[in-house]
Amino acid sequence: MNNTPAKTIILIPAYNAAQQLEKLITQIKVMVPAIDILVINDGSTDETSSIAKSQNCIVLTNETNQGKGYSLKRGFSYAIDKEYDYLITIDADLQHCPEDISRFINDTGKDQISIGTRELSLNKMPLSRWLSNNLTSLMVSVFGGKVIRDSQSGFRMFDLKVLKKMKAESNRFDFESELLFQTGLFNIKINEVPIMTIYNNENSSISHFGDTIRFIKQIWKRIML
Repeated sequence: MNNTPAKTIILIPAYNAAQQLEKLITQIKVMVPAIDILVINDGSTDETSSIAKSQNCIVLTNETNQGKGYSLKRGFSYAIDKEYDYLITIDADLQHCPEDISRFINDTGKDQISIGTRELSLNKMPLSRWLSNNLTSLMVSVFGGKVIRDSQSGFRMFDLKVLKKMKAESNRFDFESELLFQTGLFNIKINEVPIMTIYNNENSSISHFGDTIRFIKQIWKRIML
């Protein structure tokens, strides 16, 4: 068990995540039983919303699927409005281990953004994921002005004071990269938190072509600033 800061919330963006969500929430509650959990149900057509409610989570629902970026922004706004101090994001697909939450909690008060960093090895990751992650991480590091080894990791912790001044606009998967591009602009301190590398043979929710185009646009926007 771990003690958490008084105002920390866990944000789970979820789209058709009914198959994994109950297990994820149960594991989180074992690790940090007192923490608040916010699920953004992104227009799911399965039982995502009812499962989250049955687990006594805070649930906000997008009436139609709006994208991961939109859901994260909605969760950020909720946490800021409710005056939380820290927010931890974790994906709903069980490719993050809730046991690693303690690593982030131990970093509170030290860094403004903590990024869960996996072992980027071909022995651990599918080739397509390894290639895309290394490429995007290189580009984010170059144009964001900070070395970031795992830019595609959705397991992160934010000091909410820094989110108040960041202005990421994307509604899709490139939102997370857009945030990292902005860390250089605002001189935000980032820490890498080592986390377990888990792949469950699930198909990625990312549309590789569409999100690659959006990622290129983010690079172009950074060049033009």
